[in-house]
Amino acid sequence: MRLLLTSAGIANTSIHDALVDLLGKPIAESHALCIPTAAYGHPQSNPVRAWRFISGQSGLPMCELGWKSVGVLELTALPSIGAERWVPWVREADVLLVNGGDALYLCHWMRQSGLADLLPSLSETVWAGLSAGSMVMTPHIGETFVQWKPPSGDDSALGVVDFSIFPHLDHELLPENTMAEAERWAAGVPNQAYAIDDETAIKVIDGHVEVVSEGHWKLFTP
Repeated sequence: MRLLLTSAGIANTSIHDALVDLLGKPIAESHALCIPTAAYGHPQSNPVRAWRFISGQSGLPMCELGWKSVGVLELTALPSIGAERWVPWVREADVLLVNGGDALYLCHWMRQSGLADLLPSLSETVWAGLSAGSMVMTPHIGETFVQWKPPSGDDSALGVVDFSIFPHLDHELLPENTMAEAERWAAGVPNQAYAIDDETAIKVIDGHVEVVSEGHWKLFTP
């Protein structure tokens, strides 16, 4: 799978160009599925925020980029309809647009639905994550970001990549998201980690990692 792990969506030209490069064709020729699930697990989120993401009114550019088509894939519904119905929908999509919210709640439903098991076979599909939608691909999210408690009781996510992500670095509405706090967070995860602001994304193809940024970021090595 090709990954574009963002803090705040397709926030600038550099991240937009990285997305097009991963798709291998224009956005106007690409079919998208959006996954709003993570929004329902976070205590500061609600159904309105999920709707804003789906409708392209969240201010975090994902669904409103001019896709050929956009569908909604709600992970909590998948176990009740059977893989024979939803797996073809995923395979036919060029990109999965994954909302922010609670990364561990999203991780839980990716496993429960079977989407996590499907990921290794989606070699040409792009995963475009927003905040928690990016963090879910990491080995650990760090105790700082644990809100919803998973059955495992720890902070482990899918581990598709070998680094963790601290999003929204130095965001004006999140005064606690300072570089000093990111350093404390990084000291608590057992792997390398990136702190990224909303103008930064991490592009991953076949294990090769590239930081795409018009802002600032830092790599922490344990």
